Amino acid sequence: MATNATYAAIKELPGAVPVFPLAGAILLPRGELPLNVFEPRYVTMIEDALADPHRMIGMIQPRGGADEDEETALSPIGCVGRITQFAESGDGRYLIVLTGISRFRVAGEIGTVAARGGSSFYRRCAADYTPFAADLEAGRGADAVDRDGLLKTFSAYLDAHEMRIDWDDVGRAPNETLVNALSMMSPFEPREKQALVEAPDLATRAAMLVALAERATARATDDEKPLQ
Repeated sequence: MATNATYAAIKELPGAVPVFPLAGAILLPRGELPLNVFEPRYVTMIEDALADPHRMIGMIQPRGGADEDEETALSPIGCVGRITQFAESGDGRYLIVLTGISRFRVAGEIGTVAARGGSSFYRRCAADYTPFAADLEAGRGADAVDRDGLLKTFSAYLDAHEMRIDWDDVGRAPNETLVNALSMMSPFEPREKQALVEAPDLATRAAMLVALAERATARATDDEKPLQ
């Protein structure tokens, strides 16, 4: 999904971002992440983000995939996203879509913001985008992706798990969109998804996807074998 805001350099990105720690949910550059936001602290976070010109939230996993609370350590790397779709549910929830802009390294937590009308709060982090300046360049490294190998492996993975996908959409997707969308949607373990976030480039992320899918397919196949 395109955004109305464009960022040519990391200096244009906000140095402090509110963060949404959520195990198993990752965001990657130019990926789209739908969220159903209902906790009071994160409802407040969405309202505050919408009031800011950047409209950005940092998606990050709690370290180790633990349930998030105020004492939970955060993973070292997340991805900042811009709110590109927004709707009110009528019952206090917000339905949003975040479009990934750039990964960031957590340079420290810089305080919390209390939820309006409640005792909970959301967290804010200082974001260092320096290691990920290339994230602002769409399609960087896409030519190095083994697309045929990725599609073959995921076809076997989906069959083993009785999952379906729109192959027409897949066929039209550019390599970057394909790799990042599969990384975000695949039901791997949080630590595995964090490895995908931290992959240094697109080709490495694609190779990780292949390895994870092959391992998951082998496990599913072994589980289906009758006991001897």
